[in-house]
Amino acid sequence: MKKSIVFFLLISGLSFSQQKDLKIQDLQPKSENFVFPVVTYPANPSVANKINTFLQVNELEYISNSGGNPFKLASTATNSYSNYVYFYDWEKLETPKNILSIGVNGEASGAYPEEFSDWKNFDLRTGNYINAEDLFQTNAAKTVAGLIQKKIKKRVNDFLVKLKSEKNPSEEVQEQIGLYEGCFMDYTLNGIRYFFGKDKLTFVAGRCSNHAMRALDDLGSHELEFTYKELEKYLSIYGKNLISGSEKLGQTGPGNKLYKGKIDGKYPITVLFNEINEDDSFSATYWYDKNKKPINWRGEFVHDHFSITEDDYHSEELKEWIPKALIEANLKGNKIIGTWQDYKTKKYLTLELEEL
Repeated sequence: MKKSIVFFLLISGLSFSQQKDLKIQDLQPKSENFVFPVVTYPANPSVANKINTFLQVNELEYISNSGGNPFKLASTATNSYSNYVYFYDWEKLETPKNILSIGVNGEASGAYPEEFSDWKNFDLRTGNYINAEDLFQTNAAKTVAGLIQKKIKKRVNDFLVKLKSEKNPSEEVQEQIGLYEGCFMDYTLNGIRYFFGKDKLTFVAGRCSNHAMRALDDLGSHELEFTYKELEKYLSIYGKNLISGSEKLGQTGPGNKLYKGKIDGKYPITVLFNEINEDDSFSATYWYDKNKKPINWRGEFVHDHFSITEDDYHSEELKEWIPKALIEANLKGNKIIGTWQDYKTKKYLTLELEEL
């Protein structure tokens, strides 16, 4: 009990003003369709650099300081998913001192326009993106996911009860009932958005409707609030230290992290690993520091071992990707050590990376 009291006294004593040295401005060139955050943090410039690199590579597919307009791919739909993506505004949220949470709003247009809201959360001690699964003990992650699912199901079921109570339901109401009865609600920590508040963590699950059915969906996205006190018994050492304001870190995985190193001991590269999915698959972007042109990786991460393919081109004749290189490497602490093998020549080059 005493530990719990101390933990939450620490949280309640944290002040938003402790981040006053951190500022967020608009990435240039700002325009009506592109209002995108860029962080400055004089107390720790390397942290700001990591955050900005992550945001720009992850959201804009642009490598920081590589020249040109950072919004070019998003504005011309020449990004990897061939959608126009616009960013209309951002917001810095009030959080415990170790955490930066930024909310962004925008619109993505493929076959049709779709508004979106998203949140990016960073550890201000390291500059690393905060993965939801890292916040909780390994054996508690499913429990927390279950709590989230329970809240979604209650929200949907309560609304279904209301809809079904109508004596002469209209065709629209009957369609709504079908929509909510078929709603996907089995979200896991790996597939849900979230953001930090001063004294609570909010998970945001996707709505029950697809775009075509959106007009029928009165519930919209599910925002599910949990106080830090409610979650305390499930938190990992990392999660407790992060939220309480401690400078002690705790162990986290390689997902959504930046690494620097060399291929063949002489070609400096930077790698951004994306999220490690529940099936152990992941994608990554890397670039040679000299030319700053993004190159994509895809692979699996199992038992601290990476098996990665770097594709060369897509063969229309074979209807498949032709590899350029195969990478095998092991995670050893904060380092990744392995080999980069040229697919054609079979020549091996060393790969050595270290977490930024």
